[in-house]
Amino acid sequence: MSDRVTVLITFELAPEYVNQLWGVDPRIEVLYDPTLVGRPRFPCDHAGPIHRTPAQEVRWQGLLAQAEVLFGFDRSHWDDFLQLAPRLKWIQSSSAGVGRRAKSTGLTESGVVVTTASGIHATALAEFTLMAMLMFVKDACRMLTEKKRKHWARTTSTELPGKTLAVIGLGSIGCEVARLARCFGMRVVGTKRNTAGVKPDSLGVEALYPWTDFYPMLAQADFVVISCPHTPETEGLVGKAELAAIKQDAILINIARGSIVDEPALIRALQLGNLGGAALDVTTVEPLPPDSPLWGMSNVLLCPHSGSNVDSENKELTKLFCENLRRYLAHEPLLNVLDADLLY
Repeated sequence: MSDRVTVLITFELAPEYVNQLWGVDPRIEVLYDPTLVGRPRFPCDHAGPIHRTPAQEVRWQGLLAQAEVLFGFDRSHWDDFLQLAPRLKWIQSSSAGVGRRAKSTGLTESGVVVTTASGIHATALAEFTLMAMLMFVKDACRMLTEKKRKHWARTTSTELPGKTLAVIGLGSIGCEVARLARCFGMRVVGTKRNTAGVKPDSLGVEALYPWTDFYPMLAQADFVVISCPHTPETEGLVGKAELAAIKQDAILINIARGSIVDEPALIRALQLGNLGGAALDVTTVEPLPPDSPLWGMSNVLLCPHSGSNVDSENKELTKLFCENLRRYLAHEPLLNVLDADLLY
């Protein structure tokens, strides 16, 4: 490593957070020009549209050529940023689920270290999950429909205590979902890729099922939440057979990636009444096509892949990056290093 570490920021970041990067160590040089990165569509947007003049593009490529570290991916050069950034040694992603993108761009074979944002979205996605479960047990969709009709008719709902939640993927997000669910008196069971020698209570669940056979877990669940990474192994993990194993009145909640679920099979199960409903933060194709039947289903909650987006995201992301910068300069192990084989 040279005496000076050059960091290039690839998305819009508030001055206070840019200054925090400068303050980590005198050896750090921060390159940041907000006119060259994407314009945010909403607070803490890291994927806003990028529009550069030819002169601005030349300037951006000049900054890339100097960078040893990227804060965020260079979305304007997915195919050739490794050639444009010959000094690059490390990318700190602003997202947790970057494994497949890293592999498709050749990063996993390049020797460039990628660290993810794993953990910083746990609270937001766990809260989204609890919101969805509460909306279903309290029949919030019916309330909204009745309000629109200006119709007043008393009814009865149910409650979360005593209900069983099955968590597919007990990483930082899944464990936080489990913790909050227990606060509501729910019984929580789960599965993860490697269960050998793992005690269920260490993950906050009552029972732990093997990754290769979690059908018994699905059969007892009132709610099933998907929070596992998207890898070749989990592509289509929840398909026709898995959906058939879930109780008929159960609710499926996906806060991971759309491709983990066989979407046509999910739609069919909902149409036939073989599932009580679904809450989807993600879909197979995003944005969800206008002709998708999911739009018209009253028992489906749709969120435009925004369950993890909160106004404190850049604060927490900068905090994580600053800690990793300190470790990088001290030659200490970095947090959240992407496994090139497992892709998370």
